[in-house]
Amino acid sequence: MTADPLLEIRNVSKQFGATKALSAVSLSLYPGEVHALLGENGAGKSTLIKIMTGIYQPDSGEILLQGRPISLHNSAQAQKHGIAAIYQEPLVFPDLNIAENIFISHQRRNPLVRWGKLYRDAEKVLAQLGVALDVRALARGLPLAAQQTVEIAKAISMDVRVLIMDEPTASLSIHEVKQLFGLVQNLRKAGVAILFISHRLDEVFEIADRVTVFRDGQFISTAPVAEVTPEQAIRDMVGREIGDIFVKEPSPRGDVVLSVKDLSREPRFHNVNFELHAGEVLGLAGLVGAGRTDVALALFGIAPAQHGHITYLGKEVHLHSPKQATHMGIVYVPEDRRQHGLVLPMSLMANISLPSVKNYRNQFGMVQRGKEVTTAEQYRQQLSIRTSSLSMPAGKLSGGNQQKVVLSKWLNTKPRLLILDEPTRGIDVGAKQEVHRLINQLAQQGMAILMISSDLPEVLAMSDRILVMREGQQMGIFERHEATQEIVMAAAIGQALDVSAERAGVNA
Repeated sequence: MTADPLLEIRNVSKQFGATKALSAVSLSLYPGEVHALLGENGAGKSTLIKIMTGIYQPDSGEILLQGRPISLHNSAQAQKHGIAAIYQEPLVFPDLNIAENIFISHQRRNPLVRWGKLYRDAEKVLAQLGVALDVRALARGLPLAAQQTVEIAKAISMDVRVLIMDEPTASLSIHEVKQLFGLVQNLRKAGVAILFISHRLDEVFEIADRVTVFRDGQFISTAPVAEVTPEQAIRDMVGREIGDIFVKEPSPRGDVVLSVKDLSREPRFHNVNFELHAGEVLGLAGLVGAGRTDVALALFGIAPAQHGHITYLGKEVHLHSPKQATHMGIVYVPEDRRQHGLVLPMSLMANISLPSVKNYRNQFGMVQRGKEVTTAEQYRQQLSIRTSSLSMPAGKLSGGNQQKVVLSKWLNTKPRLLILDEPTRGIDVGAKQEVHRLINQLAQQGMAILMISSDLPEVLAMSDRILVMREGQQMGIFERHEATQEIVMAAAIGQALDVSAERAGVNA
């Protein structure tokens, strides 16, 4: 790098009780640079982001902006210095409209709002992202991809000099990722320093100029991206060798557990048909907005279907509530674990026992704490949940460990049908393999699994069959041996390929 750093982190440390979140880490960001920060969940990345944005203050070390030390005591001060962040979990205000969310940080004490200008400026910002949203619509109910878009628009609406992007593509389709990367290139040309955090290594090696790795709160390495291989980056992240992507083992296909015929909920999805067998993983693929999650919500009774038939364990059922579905042995792990999967202030132990708390009450209605501890300890060991205490609030766990708690919570109900919505979104490579191994183990034990994922390699590796959706319509179901990335993506965008011809081309 020929220019001086725009922002420097020097020997920064942060400790929470007995846990050292960061130990004398250093990092430099240069104008026009995309600097990738890698590390497993719990490596200290989120703590560093919160220090850079004024949410936390370091115990020691310093932050320099253009060579001068600065103190950041709140996010407003960080924004004043031109430091903005896009977090892994979108932080939109549900009762404000999209335009208000974009410009919320620009508000002054003047009670008069120039609404026309606000809406026009919001549309201009969104146009830079290549997306069209109704800026007058409330943010409540927006899907994750749209929430992420609003967060990105909010950040670029400010005169950013340093932009922190924490898993910005986790909920975006391939097309939307390309649009985002186009924006990143424009910001790079404008001299913005970008800290890019992602567990998708292919994205890192596509967009980054340099790569830094943290592990267990410590600095491990920094190098130009051309001098780093994915294998080396993974070794630095996990401190050990790790194999290629986990591939589900074949398992016997048992009896039909779930049969769906002409299932519809207009305008979300219509005429969906499939069977799901014991011991099978059926992958649901498609672009964001294809209706995959809506099908899952119907099957879990959150947003019941309006038409069609659901047959479960040989009997036709009408699912109208999650309580009913859970009682029948159908559970749903949502894509947004923080909002819909966990009670963040409660301990991980209480979260695990929550859906089946009646099983932990004694004859006087009191929760038997010892029984709760035994169950939580069992899942902590089985799923390798990293925590210093079973009493730790779920909100303080890393993303990968939070996902394991959500899985534990539902597995503790002893389900027959497990619906997984983006089961590895925003978790590191090590935790992802652990989740994949668990899915494989559950299928081997005869559980029926419906898995929604926007990670196409994950869908191909973990599914016995793949159902592809587009704009609420079922485009086809492909057996594992006949599915390729080209075939699945072609179906997802509405372009049919000849499966036999494509397979012949692959085998040639």
